[in-house]
Amino acid sequence: MSGDSFSLNQNLWDADPELYDLIQKEKRRQHTGLEMIASENFTSLPVLQCLSSCLHNKYSEGLPGQRYYGGNEFIDEIELLCQRRALEAYNLDPAEWGVNVQPYSGSPANLAVYTAIVEPHGRIMGLDLPDGGHLTHGFMTATKKISATSIFFESMPYKVDPTTGLIDYDKLAETAKLFKPKVIVAGISCYSRCLDYKRFRQIADDNGAYLFSDMAHISGLVAAGVIPSPFEYSDVVSTTTHKTLRGPRAGIIFFRKGVRSVNKNGEKIYYDLESKINQAVFPGLQGGPHNNAIAGIATAMKQAKLPEFRKYQEQVVANARKLCAELMNRGYNIATGGTDVHLVLVDLRSVGITGARAEYILEEISIACNKNTVPGDKSALNPSGIRLGTPALTTRGLKEADMVKVVDFIHRGLQLAKEVTKTSGPKLVDFKRVLKEDATFATKVKSLRAEVEAFADTFTLPGYSDY
Repeated sequence: MSGDSFSLNQNLWDADPELYDLIQKEKRRQHTGLEMIASENFTSLPVLQCLSSCLHNKYSEGLPGQRYYGGNEFIDEIELLCQRRALEAYNLDPAEWGVNVQPYSGSPANLAVYTAIVEPHGRIMGLDLPDGGHLTHGFMTATKKISATSIFFESMPYKVDPTTGLIDYDKLAETAKLFKPKVIVAGISCYSRCLDYKRFRQIADDNGAYLFSDMAHISGLVAAGVIPSPFEYSDVVSTTTHKTLRGPRAGIIFFRKGVRSVNKNGEKIYYDLESKINQAVFPGLQGGPHNNAIAGIATAMKQAKLPEFRKYQEQVVANARKLCAELMNRGYNIATGGTDVHLVLVDLRSVGITGARAEYILEEISIACNKNTVPGDKSALNPSGIRLGTPALTTRGLKEADMVKVVDFIHRGLQLAKEVTKTSGPKLVDFKRVLKEDATFATKVKSLRAEVEAFADTFTLPGYSDY
């Protein structure tokens, strides 16, 4: 800009050093910490390059060939490419499946599905949040409707067996016969076993319901073929595109096409999901799609077909199983007694510390995880466990042998939490205060954090090298 010392096109580090410094601090935190939040991952450089591209600038409301704005010739090509690659990634026949790649994230994608196929106050059944389900599967409490899906639709949760931690399919079948849902949701947020999609299909058919599978957490594992796929039995499948898939923060919806059933007279009943779902996404719930994210999905789906991607997903599961085994060897209780996927749910009730304390102490030593309910918990606000995931660590190159070291760090952190609890008493605020103010505890935290960070710093972090 002539005569002006400030340019709108300066590099970020020159134009806004305050913000750039914060980004650098976050980059350093990611590099020197152990990221074990099961829903997080580190995306690839090509995805990041798509996200920061000129595609961000373009409005493109509507579908390819049916836009409400001009200038979308190449945007249309990108979205069609993304659709094709998404179907290819899961080995889907385009004559039998369609896909919408425009949802901004997983929660809007799920709401779009309900909006499309469930009338207002229609009935849905999903796994209860305290039992490992997701907010968008209809979560509500005895006193309050929490998720929009429980506000706009009538929700009846199904549960896990409190002893085994496994989904009680018999009870689900029994409840569904009474509730008569329009949609049954097969999906998880913190459940470490593969779902029995065939059984879900049988229950859905017995009640004339759609089977809607939310594979957000496991979509990378499904694409690689290392766990069973929901597509054989489902009517609709949604997913986020980050998590195990390692793409951008976005969502997509797959929907069946063709014949749904044949009635007693031999007449074919066809699916009518395509227009309903597309119209629910736009104009029902969203405006213009994020074209930079759609490009990021497209390149992530290409990566999902590579042999290296399958090896990566196999390692994710191998690391999770090793993590689980080492924790059990240390005496920790694991919900369901093991894992088939990318996550482990640790029940800390026998240890004598809460999930909130465990999350806090681990964050203090640079291990990021989240507190989580375990089977039998009464409140999601005071959970008894923590959820640990391996996708992000696997992305950085950790193998089974490294999981032994990781579990050692976790165990030492949790043992320290037990020591602090003896001094602080039951309140979390006192626990945090004692941990900071007691010189002995503060020194132990500092020392353990230094060990964790030195270990984590030896592994690479994908993405841009400068920020």
